[in-house]
Amino acid sequence: MKSRIETLVSQIGQIIVGKEDAVRLATACLLARGHLLIEDIPGVGKTTLAHTLARSLGLQFRRIQFTSDLLPADIVGNSIFDREQQRFIFHAGPLFSQMVLIDEINRATPKTQSALLEAMEETHVTIDGVTHPLPSPFFVIATQNPQHQIGTFPLPESQLDRFLMRIELGVPGRAAERTMLLGQDRKIMLKEFRPVMPIETLTEVQEQVRRVHASPALLDYLQDLLEASRRRHRAGLSPRAGLALLHAAQAWALMQGREMVLPEDIQAVGVAVMAHRLGHDMEATETSGRTLAQNLLREVPVP
Repeated sequence: MKSRIETLVSQIGQIIVGKEDAVRLATACLLARGHLLIEDIPGVGKTTLAHTLARSLGLQFRRIQFTSDLLPADIVGNSIFDREQQRFIFHAGPLFSQMVLIDEINRATPKTQSALLEAMEETHVTIDGVTHPLPSPFFVIATQNPQHQIGTFPLPESQLDRFLMRIELGVPGRAAERTMLLGQDRKIMLKEFRPVMPIETLTEVQEQVRRVHASPALLDYLQDLLEASRRRHRAGLSPRAGLALLHAAQAWALMQGREMVLPEDIQAVGVAVMAHRLGHDMEATETSGRTLAQNLLREVPVP
């Protein structure tokens, strides 16, 4: 199992150069059946990472560019009356895909952003009282511009909580950037990629993730983190955040070739899972969420 995952990470790393930690976190997020939020400045490879993940996993891929005038029906679809059949026919929107890239999610209005909530949580959408299941597997990868940029709307806490992880890519180091400058065009390389983990294998790995053992002592440590966040911050970590942290740690442990979760697994994924949930504290800012998460991991005793 570990060798299959390493092959996947290695192929993604051929495109996303010099960002192994971010690539591993993104992979762990998908193996844990989670949705991923990537926040960074334009041009650092957020969209390319989503394309590479979809190509390497052999998933049906759609991209939705969020804008201020986008409507919920533009995402989920709508029902149109068919004169020949004398009834309304549902026409699925671009959300009906196995992997959906929501580009610049915070450029859309809150009303449009809210159209994603049911889909991300329940893997179905309800239109005119009729429930339509989404494909399986179903992943959302969203990119977000820093909030200080013009034309952005802050994501509500309920929306942020639907993302298992939030990561940043940042600019590559000097050596990695030189490799990109001298190497083949990334778009051409991506077209030549073949899936290294087909859907059947992906499903098998996801099921294996949930079977990774978490000992009572490990769960005590996880609950200590949750309780400490609630004592120190008005908007502490929710039970959903606790489940997200556990599942992400299970995926990270499996990627290391282990069948049980260790405290270092929680610490490895902790900032990516907790920072965006803590960053909306009344006395905190989006940039301080990372600091709050790091403080929790540093100050809560490890069993």
